[in-house]
Amino acid sequence: MSMWDERYAQDGYLFGTEPNDFLVSQRHLLKPGMSCLAVADGEGRNGVWLAQQGLHVLSVEASAVALEKAKKLARQRGVAIDFEQADLAHWQWGENRFDVVAAIFIQFAPPALREQMFAGIKRCLKPGGLLLLQGYTPRQLEYKTGGPPVAENMYTEALLRNAFGDMEISHLREHDDHIGEGTAHSGMSALIDLVANKYA
Repeated sequence: MSMWDERYAQDGYLFGTEPNDFLVSQRHLLKPGMSCLAVADGEGRNGVWLAQQGLHVLSVEASAVALEKAKKLARQRGVAIDFEQADLAHWQWGENRFDVVAAIFIQFAPPALREQMFAGIKRCLKPGGLLLLQGYTPRQLEYKTGGPPVAENMYTEALLRNAFGDMEISHLREHDDHIGEGTAHSGMSALIDLVANKYA
């Protein structure tokens, strides 16, 4: 059993069942019928919410335990989602597949894998496609309210501007806010949000 399987094997939902606040705040950019990739979607809270907005969602996650919980949540909410168990280090992202990519707290990835994943995200978006990304900044190590205790996995404005400089960035902001997402993300947090579109 992997480390993630063990984390997700506890009772209840590690990150809760409600969607990420930043994702919800961008609801106005989402339209029914859009194809959407939910990256490292865990127990499905974000993928399920995206499906509830009428999007066609592919939820990709490495942990079999988390996927079972995600499928249960989708059934409870009455939405259809495509689920795929995959190690993102070896997953085929494809090209021009998705209208939307939701990448919420995918910070298990050290720099080399992060670079590979960011390249995959850009490749799999259709021209004009939308990226919604939220993560922690290095100051999160002081708050200790979620995320890996590894500074190099965190994002800065400069890092994201550099990584996605070949996209049209409409929103990039570092901010401190209180979040309550299950037991794993709880309390004042150092956050960074990115909204960007692939050039058509």
